[in-house]
Amino acid sequence: MAKNPDSTLTLLTSKGVSRTLDDWTTMFHLCLVVLAPTPAAAAWIPVAQRIFATFRDADCRCAFVIPANHQVAERLLGPVESEVLTFVDPNLELVHSLGLERLPAFVHLRQDTTVVAASEGWDPHDWQRVAREVGKAMAWTVPEVAGPGDPRPSRGWPVSGA
Repeated sequence: MAKNPDSTLTLLTSKGVSRTLDDWTTMFHLCLVVLAPTPAAAAWIPVAQRIFATFRDADCRCAFVIPANHQVAERLLGPVESEVLTFVDPNLELVHSLGLERLPAFVHLRQDTTVVAASEGWDPHDWQRVAREVGKAMAWTVPEVAGPGDPRPSRGWPVSGA
């Protein structure tokens, strides 16, 4: 179950930019899609893209979190990696600080770094709930999370295997 992360935790982007979680949330909420570092996790990239496309101009930062190094993030995300803020978490510090147990996960953090809503594993209805919370907090349109060709609902991968 997701919990409020350590706001002093340093997050590193796939491009090498390093700031604390508190710094990343100074101006905006964070809307995070955390993917397992496995090629099969690429199936959730279109889901994240639908979410990110809707919230792109809202007062939140949309980002991927890949619990691996930047090379794995680049391979997993392909050309999308250069279009979207991507955090790498090779030591799983952010994933553990958030208390995540299953991936993929969808997490919404306020500017004070507290968890507004989170969903672990792939349950389209639960991810839709998180999207509604983001939309409510941003006073923004809510994306339709599920789409044709999406993976079947699943518990996802255990973080311990990442």
